[in-house]
Amino acid sequence: MPSLGDDIRVVVAIDFGTTYSGFAFAHKSNPDDVIVQDYWKRHEGWFKTPTVIKYDDTYTNVISWGLTALAQKPRGRFFQPSSKPIELFKLHLLGDALEKKPFLPDKLDYKDVIKDYLEKLGDDIKKRINIHWNNVDFNKQVIIVLTVPAEFDDNAIAIMSECAVNANLIKNVNCRNLKFTTEPEAAAIHSMNSLKKEHHLKSGDSFMVVDCGGGTVDLTTRELLDDDKLIEITERTGDNCGSCFVDQEFINFLGGKIGETAIDLLKTSHYSTLQYIVQDFCTNAKILFTGQEEDFQSYYLNLDEYEPIKPYIDGKERKELEKDEWMIEAKFDDIKKMFDPVIERIFILIRGQLEQLKKREKKSSIMLLVGGFSESEYLQNRIRKEFSEELPNICVPTHPVTSVMKGAVKFGLSEEIVKNRILKWTYGTCVVRKWQPATDPLSQKLPNGYVKVFEKLAERGESVTLTDKVVKYFKPFSLTQRKMNIDMYVTKSLNAKYIKDPEVKLFRKYHIELPELDSYEDIEDIAISFTLKFGHVKMFATAENRNTGDEHHVTFEYKF
Repeated sequence: MPSLGDDIRVVVAIDFGTTYSGFAFAHKSNPDDVIVQDYWKRHEGWFKTPTVIKYDDTYTNVISWGLTALAQKPRGRFFQPSSKPIELFKLHLLGDALEKKPFLPDKLDYKDVIKDYLEKLGDDIKKRINIHWNNVDFNKQVIIVLTVPAEFDDNAIAIMSECAVNANLIKNVNCRNLKFTTEPEAAAIHSMNSLKKEHHLKSGDSFMVVDCGGGTVDLTTRELLDDDKLIEITERTGDNCGSCFVDQEFINFLGGKIGETAIDLLKTSHYSTLQYIVQDFCTNAKILFTGQEEDFQSYYLNLDEYEPIKPYIDGKERKELEKDEWMIEAKFDDIKKMFDPVIERIFILIRGQLEQLKKREKKSSIMLLVGGFSESEYLQNRIRKEFSEELPNICVPTHPVTSVMKGAVKFGLSEEIVKNRILKWTYGTCVVRKWQPATDPLSQKLPNGYVKVFEKLAERGESVTLTDKVVKYFKPFSLTQRKMNIDMYVTKSLNAKYIKDPEVKLFRKYHIELPELDSYEDIEDIAISFTLKFGHVKMFATAENRNTGDEHHVTFEYKF
């Protein structure tokens, strides 16, 4: 991708999160002055707003988003439910990697919800830019940097691109005004200078970034080079173990007190009430929990304040609650049990990074905790207790929730700060050849006596720069051929041989449009070069006539 052009004036970073979202921006004339939006609907000092959106009862029109879409405490005995606020919809981008999808009405497609939310966020961005700088052409003079979790594959990123187009953030998916960076990579970029000053990070040293967000926790380990650039030295990893999964553990705890049937009915008929209860728990229990029993005060939920719930409670749960005067108490061990399963999954991710470092004969003495969940004192204490011997410098920056946004702005201003990335997948294409009885298993043989072989283009674990590319050459078969199809496949395996191998998945179908041909001699004159660039977070594909230099249109289909 090209460097920042003369026509670009402003870089905007959007941290579209699972539970909270925000943005930051800077003018290229003063790149060190990164402005983080901290005013949301009459709430000052909030660096992010909830990733929540609410529609009318027909789910046709957006009636509120962010803070104003959050549920309000129900008033009175005859509280009338309205449409459910939609939350956690970003998790749908994880596709099959997520076992249980968050709630979404049948009338809504998650891509439309993302588009609607980004459109509202974009309106705020445009207003803020106009306040700071007059006459900025948003479509021509602004670069948008979208941050994505480490676990997102290129299909999720492609869908995010389409949503950005439909939300009027950019003109088209191939627009040079849209860039992507991963959340831990952005945090690493932002924290590089402070690590040099406060922890004496120097050229050749490496540091691990653990980005603890609302939905995902993402990790990367980077090494600092002489020219203040960063290289990735391990495969970035992530999992669905952010803070919202502590909230889910609280809902499970609540279900044990009022009954699973009552919880299911609440989700169906009074979702706003349930959402408000979860918010109250987060404010008065989850955020305050330190893991120190001597400082702990029990969290109480008085169901007399939530009249819509009580009719749903029956059986032994009702008898117990009547005996306790409708008061539910969450004790120290109860809340600890909500955190611990989630934290153990984060431990697995950190150990995975340490094992990768060991295999590559690398070491890291610094761990940087960023993201909203990293503000949890209990999470910090558990990580320090578990890993301080291997990683003696475990630090949390000031306002860790802003690290990703600020780093993404810096990335947008100077993309070259990232020297390389480690591939998370092995990429390949399909080659058809004759079946060979001496080497090919019978199960791979096609009815016509051929076999489809996986031809590797780039290998998982390989270090690739932003300029690295793979080029393949093709020729049309006939005068009437107007489109050339190229199937791309991915696998986590390093030893895949055949397209029919169970670990090989269809990744993308590329279509190359071809020019009209007048004679068979013209076919011989055409050699289409198909180029793939793997070094960027978003994969780029181009097709060119090697003889004329004409570029051909490349399109693709989503995997999900």
